This record gives sequence, structure tokens and C-alpha cells, in this order.
Amino acid sequence: MRSASISLVWLLLAACGAEAPQNTVAVDNEQVQNRGANKDNWWDALPRKEWSAFARVPQEQDWFEVYSVSDGVYAIYEPGQFEEVISFLIVGDERALLFDTGLGIGDMRKVVEGLTELDIVVLNSHTHYDHTGGNYQFDTVYATATDYSRKRSAGSAPEDVAGFFTEGWVWKPLPEGLDVNTFRSEPFAISKTVADGELIELGGRTLEVVMVPGHAPDALCLLDRENRIIFTGDTFYLASLYTHLEGSDFDAYATSAAKLAALADAYDLAFTAHNVPVVDGAYLTAMHAAFRAIQSGAIDEFTVTDGNREYFFDGFSIIVKGTSPD
Repeated sequence: MRSASISLVWLLLAACGAEAPQNTVAVDNEQVQNRGANKDNWWDALPRKEWSAFARVPQEQDWFEVYSVSDGVYAIYEPGQFEEVISFLIVGDERALLFDTGLGIGDMRKVVEGLTELDIVVLNSHTHYDHTGGNYQFDTVYATATDYSRKRSAGSAPEDVAGFFTEGWVWKPLPEGLDVNTFRSEPFAISKTVADGELIELGGRTLEVVMVPGHAPDALCLLDRENRIIFTGDTFYLASLYTHLEGSDFDAYATSAAKLAALADAYDLAFTAHNVPVVDGAYLTAMHAAFRAIQSGAIDEFTVTDGNREYFFDGFSIIVKGTSPD
């Protein structure tokens, strides 16, 4: 994926009112559309070098790769599909929390049962279908009290997730028996709702819910203050950040970015839901500065990608709906 063209130093200057030179180009993808520039043949970047820092846990299912990324935390990675989605199993002394359940293409429950015998609570970073695919396999699923979460818990029709399997989106063989024509995101029951600031006790490990609407109306992060980790879901990862999708809200996203930056003293590392599992927590402050620069108009340089503006920064980009800031 294309690296960013605007440095953090420039970001901070721009946030203070400096003017950037305008440089607009247009890019259209043939395979992966509406997801940012230069996403075609995305598999050429695999395997991503960042994963080599972590111990891999053997799995029976070829669809998944599992890594121990911190004490009591496993990253469950699906590199065979464009989303490269990552779910996290966070293990306490008394129970474990599964933060997202992936695409639903493989058997997520089987993976989790191979990692812990504790009772499992599922909580989604948001309810886009690439993160809720395995929810139906678990008895206890927490969610936000938003209408968006309730609606998405009803599952999808096959046509809603057909894009998972279009040309250029999958490179690994799919699990035996999976029919792409009938595949759907299965409905799931919400056991309990959570709110901003709520503490989830796992026994020897406490996770704090941080609501961050923007990417989706029900987006949230989990803050582990004792271990100085924040689990960001799709609110931040090292690639294109989406403010242009149906249900996304640029201004809400910017407010959430400011909220996360204000919490910067509470975390050192961010555990992210796509591509690579762990990044420096300083990126969240950089994301806040990036949103400020776009909002103020200080950043004029962008690429028009599949009909939307994409602003590039160090390590990530932000996609904004429409071809013009006006």
C-alpha cells in the first residue's frame, strides 16, 4: 500500500495554520475500489515484516494465522482476504474477551477454544461485517446501545457481503465447503450493552470502553491502562482510514481522534484491526493532527481515488467523501 507523503512535522505545522502546496492527482483501481489508492495486487506486500516480531501459534485451519503479541493477548489474522482483518483474544484470570470475530470465513470458535478454556465474551470494535462474522458462534456478545449495532446484529443478506469474494479481494484458497453464492454474515444475539467509560473485568485485567464514533456510529476502542495498551479497531491502523463509507462521519471521527489524543498518557502501544497488529501509540496523536489539518484547510494536497479525496500522511491516509473540499 502507498506510503504517506506528508510528514508528522508538516502535520503539526499545518495544524498551526501553515499552507501546503496544492497537488491533486486522480487514481482509479481496477480490482479493489473505494478503499484508497494503489490497493490492486495488495498481496504483493505479504508477508508483512511486522509479524516476524511475534511468536506464531500453530493452527489447524489454513485460513487463520495466530500470534502471541503480548502477555495474554493473541492476534488472530486473516491474511487471505483484502481486509487482512485482525481479531484479538484478550485473556484474563477468570474469563477472556474476543475483540472482533473476523469475516466469518473460517471457524473462529475453534481457533479460540484452542487458545483458552475460559468463558468468552465477544465485543466488537464496530459492527461492520468483516468484524462480526463469527459472533453467532458465541453465547455472550456485548454491543453498544446504538440503533446501528442492533440493526447489524440481524446479519446480512448474501449480496451485502458478496464483495468479500470479488476478483482481487481473495488470494488464499477458501475453506472447503464454503459457498460464496450463499455466504452471509449470520445474525447474533446481543447479551448486554456497554457504554463509554464502562469497565470490563476479566480477572487480573481491566478493559475500559472508549466510544469513538466516526468510522462507524458504534465504533469503540478498549483501553488497558495497566498494560498501557489501546485496542483501536478500525479507528486507526496503518493504511487508509475510511470517513467516506455509508454510516461514516468525518466530523465525528475528528472528534474521536481528539479524544484518543487526549488519552495519550495512558497508552504506549496501539493494537490495530488490519494489516499489522501493533503500532506506536504516537500514531493516534498524529491522526488527531491530520484531522485538524484537513478540517482547517491547511492541507491542500490529496489524491482523488475512485471519486473520493485521499490525504496521505506518515504511515496512513484519510479518505474523505467527494472530489472537492468545497
